[in-house]
Order: sequence, then structure tokens, then C-alpha cells
Amino acid sequence: MAARDLIATCWTTAGIAPMKVPEVSPYPVFERLRAVAEAGYVGLGFSQGDLEVFRETIGFQAIRDEADRLGLDRIEVELVSDWWLDPAESSWKPTWDLLVEAGRALRSPSIKVGTAFGEPAEDLGIFVEPLRRLADEAASIGACVGVEPLPFGRIATLPQGADLMRLVDHEAAGLFVDYWHVFRAGTALAEFEAALTPSMIVGVELNDADAEVVGTLFEDTRDRRRFPGEGAFDVPGFIDSLRRLGWAGPWGIEMLSTEFRALGLRDGLARARDTTFACFDRADSLLE
Repeated sequence: MAARDLIATCWTTAGIAPMKVPEVSPYPVFERLRAVAEAGYVGLGFSQGDLEVFRETIGFQAIRDEADRLGLDRIEVELVSDWWLDPAESSWKPTWDLLVEAGRALRSPSIKVGTAFGEPAEDLGIFVEPLRRLADEAASIGACVGVEPLPFGRIATLPQGADLMRLVDHEAAGLFVDYWHVFRAGTALAEFEAALTPSMIVGVELNDADAEVVGTLFEDTRDRRRFPGEGAFDVPGFIDSLRRLGWAGPWGIEMLSTEFRALGLRDGLARARDTTFACFDRADSLLE
């Protein structure tokens, strides 16, 4: 892929906030596909709420066929939590099965998983064998499983996520690197670079935020993200760090904010693209 290929990750086209009930986009799926293609992105993502509706209505193959017609190569699927718990005592397994079914039909390169909200885990051992099992299943459909560390979650930082990957030691397990979560977890770019190896990274997500958190961390991430380059993050420096690690794309944009959702689908995609390209221009200048 080209160095500036962009993915509109699921919330960038969803038009709703995470944990809305029901967690289903108001935009028809083919409208989302067309808008992404027309804005010059190479792919997009869908969350479990939308995927459940797709399975019960038009089916995944219709989406894959339309994406192929539009030249959209990459479709990402997410998200399941609690995957390390006994499935007999937790409700996560049907969601995982949905993501695997969707990932197979949509030819998804990755399945994103998260962890429950809470304090960082003191013992990563509880995650190791469960994640290996997920990685085996993802590999069986030609995908990998990607863990997204969250500063308000059990796996809270990228260095902690990297420690987990070293313990898991599975070629189909890696990390989603979302800059909001890197920044809000207090991880400096030098620490981020030192913790990761290129093989650990399965996806990258760009965004920005103000210097100070407003409300809880979850409220801040859901409602107050800024467009890349319009907040307090060093987005060009983050891009430069990832390039030094060997990442060449594609680059996800994960926009979440009240302001962003008010723009509407096409205007939001265009502004996210343009602000991100401006950050790439600034990152390129670092190489000169």
C-alpha cells in the first residue's frame, strides 16, 4: 500500500457514539461504502452492532461485493471484550463468533479486541492462553487478532500490550496503536518506540485531543477528540515514530467527538482526510 493510504475506522463512519443503545449506525451500509470510496480512503471498519444487523439482513457477501466494486480493499471488524473469561460464565463468545464469521466473508486482515474497563492488570498471565486461542482461530481465516490497549482498561498502555505480545509469542496476535490511547496513557514517543517491534503492530489509528481531559477518560475519548493536527498531540512525530518502526500503512483515522458526528458522513470524512494529510506533510518535513 502507498504511504498515505487511509482507513476510515468504524466510528469515523458510524455517526453514533460507542455504547449507544442500539449500537447501530443510522447510515445505510452502501452509503458508507460509497462515501468512503469517494473521499479517497482504501477501506473502512464496522463494529459488532452493525455486523449483527448485516448478518440478519443483506448478508456479508453483498458488502464484500460492493466494496470490491468500489475498490475498497480493506474491511476491519471489531470489537469483543472479556475474551479471557470462561465462555460458560460470560457472554463474549457469540460476539467473537460473529466477528470471525464477518471477518471470513469480508476478507478482514484483523479482528480487534479490547479489555474490560478497570485498573491495569497486575498479572498478564491470565490473558496469554486465551489470546493464543483467539489468534489460532483468526489465523484459520487468514487474519490476525489485534488487542487495543486503553488507558481506562485492563491492558492500559502500549508498553504493557507489548509485554503481553512477548508472552503470547504468536504471529497472528498483535496490537492496534491508537494515538489517543498512547497520549492519554502518558506514554512518550521514545518509550513507545522502545517498547514495540514492527511485527507487533497490526493497525494504526490517528486522531488528536486537547491537553487536558474533560470529564472521565471515556467521555473525553468518546466526545472530545480533535482532528489530527488540531489538538495537543504531536501527530507528525507519532507518524515519524511509526515510520522508524517500519510501518508504511494503511493508516486508520478514528474520529470520535460530538463536533465530528454533527458534520455528517461526507463532510466528516473529508475533513478527517485533509487534516491527516496535513500531518503527513509535516511528518515528511521531519525527514528533510
